Formats: sequence, structure tokens, C-alpha cells
Amino acid sequence: MNNRWQVLALLFGVRVAMAFQFQAVAALSPSVMNEFNVGIADIGLLIGLYLSPGILLAYPGGEIGKRFGEKSVVLAGLLLMAAGGLIMAICDSWNLQITGRLLAGVGGVLLNVLMTKMVTDWFQGREIATAMGIFVNSWPFGIALALIVLPGLADAASFDMAMFAVAGLTMLGFAALAIGYHPPEDSKSTETLSAPLRGTVLAALICAGLIWGLYNAALGMIFSFAPAMLAERGWSATSASSATSIVLWLVAVSVPLGGIIADRTNRTDGVLFAGLVLFGAMLAIASRSDAVLASFVGLGLAAGLSAGPIMSLPSRVLVAGNRAVGMGIFYTLFYGLVVLGPLAAGSLADRSGRINITFDLGTAMLAGCAILLIAFRYLDEKRSRT
Repeated sequence: MNNRWQVLALLFGVRVAMAFQFQAVAALSPSVMNEFNVGIADIGLLIGLYLSPGILLAYPGGEIGKRFGEKSVVLAGLLLMAAGGLIMAICDSWNLQITGRLLAGVGGVLLNVLMTKMVTDWFQGREIATAMGIFVNSWPFGIALALIVLPGLADAASFDMAMFAVAGLTMLGFAALAIGYHPPEDSKSTETLSAPLRGTVLAALICAGLIWGLYNAALGMIFSFAPAMLAERGWSATSASSATSIVLWLVAVSVPLGGIIADRTNRTDGVLFAGLVLFGAMLAIASRSDAVLASFVGLGLAAGLSAGPIMSLPSRVLVAGNRAVGMGIFYTLFYGLVVLGPLAAGSLADRSGRINITFDLGTAMLAGCAILLIAFRYLDEKRSRT
């Protein structure tokens, strides 16, 4: 593949498998609770465990990719994801479910850090917000696909069969990447250049990582807790998952739309800020409205607008020589926040007795993103002047 859009399509498809695996626990939460006799807080723990290895491995993951090659390390990550999925499919012990989830999460860390760098390498300086919008769209697409496919498969067959399907999709991604991917030619001559991270560049990168982490933690309130929130209102598990998938299918529209608008208008920060405001407002409305479907439609259209512009932020301060390490730092912050998000939300819901409070927490997280965006813009401008 020599066309950057073909490469983007390949990387999109591979990352769908990761999102599909991540969402498996939330999509199958009624089956998991019945199968292993656990509660909603345990489901929040299992959701968060998938991302928890990133707190320790995201930073070294960038260095590992630089040393052994991004493609080889991503393929190894896919094998770890498949192995973790098979453990969860085969084993009936709760401790082994945790083990399998963690193992799969280790593989997922390598994918997230290095595949984002792959996209940046191919699109640096060329439609980067649009490309990132499309790439990150693989996450809500895979999540929505899991919400549609997995509950029905578990009902028709079993929880084990649903988890076998997750592992199978991961191996399909492995084959596609092994056959189809190679790095861009112009990246090979610049990868070895030294470009240390420090000062305003590092501070701006930290702001960008915190924005991405808080944004995704807020998005996680939807796909982690919306099914349970609707079930609390009397919806069946299948209907609740289907309604939640509406949000994520519409996010699949709004994510690339936000990136395209940002690139076409050259107003990345303005699109990002407006998207945060709309997303936060719709979270507050959706958690209280009786018009569930209408509010979820509005939520889906608003939630994705900021994603592409946020993911373009690191490219404004990183160059080829520090991109692998920089994305490791970026994703370390991301992982820390998205791991804490479900844990804090699940605990808050248990203590308050109201699952919809998780959406209010998401609104507060988005307010934090807006403040950090102001700080990032100040630091970026200061960097440009030096």
C-alpha cells in the first residue's frame, strides 16, 4: 500500500478489533454478572482493567516500537489480545477473567501508541485532523459493533462463544496488518534524528494528553454505563445496548465531520472547544430526559466533534525524532485517566444509588478539557515564538 488513505483504511480496520474487544465486557455485562456472580462495580473494574496496563507500558511502548519496528510490535500486541480473549472464553474463574483481560490490555496498549504514530507518519502536515478523526472513529465503530453483535450472540449461543468471536476478529486484524502495512518511505530518514522533549513542548504535550484522557473518560460514561442506566429504567438488556449503539453509530459520523471541519476552516481549536461544550450539554440532558432516543441522537452528533482536533494536537508540537516517545507520554496520561474514569464512576454510582450520576461526571471532565485547551494554546504559541 503506497496510498495514505489505503493505509488509513487498513489501520482503521485493525483498531476496530481492539474497540470490539474493549467493549465486550460492557456489552455482555448481564451475562458476566450472571456467569460469575459479580456486581456493577466489578464490571467497572473489568472495563478499566483493559486499559490499566497503559499507565506503565505506554511510555516504554513507544521506545519498544522505535527499537523493534512499529509493525512487528503491533503484530505482537494483536497476538497478546487474542491470547487474552481466549483465556476469557475458556476459563470459568473470575481471577482468570481478570488475567485474560489484563493480557489483552497489554496488547491493546502497543496498538494504541504505535498505530497512532503510524497515522501521524503518513499524514503529518496533510489533512492530519481529518485522518485522526477517521482513525479514532474506529473506536466508536468497534464499540457499536460489539453492542449489536455480542449480546445477541451470547443469547443465541453462550458467553464463551461471544468471547471466541472477539478473539477471532483480533486474529483477522493480525493477518490484515501482516500482509498490508509498511511505513512511509520519507519516515525512515528522520526517525533517528534526536529531538529531546522538554520545556514548553513537554508541557503542551502533557496538556494534550490530559485533554485526550478526560475526553475519552467522558465518552466512556456512555458506552460503559448507558446500558445499565436504561436497564434501571426497565429496558431489556438487548434494547438498552441497541439504544446505546445509536449514540456510537452517530459518533462514527460526527468524529470525521469534526476533523473535516477543522481542516477546511483551519480553526482546529474553535471546533474542538465548541464540540466540548455541545458534548457536555448533551450528557447533562441525556441523563435526565424521558425522550431517550432523541437525546441519544443529539448526544451522538455532539460527542465526536472534538476527537479529530484533539488527536491533531500532538502533531503541532512533536517532530519525527521525538514522535514515538512523545506519543508514549501522551498515551500514558490517556490511560491513567480512562482507567480511573470507570472506577470512579462505578463507585460514585454505587454510593449515590443513581447510575445517571456517571453522565454528570462526564460533563465535569469535559469542562476540565476546555480549561486545558486554553493552557495548550498558550504553550503552543509560546513555543512558536522561541
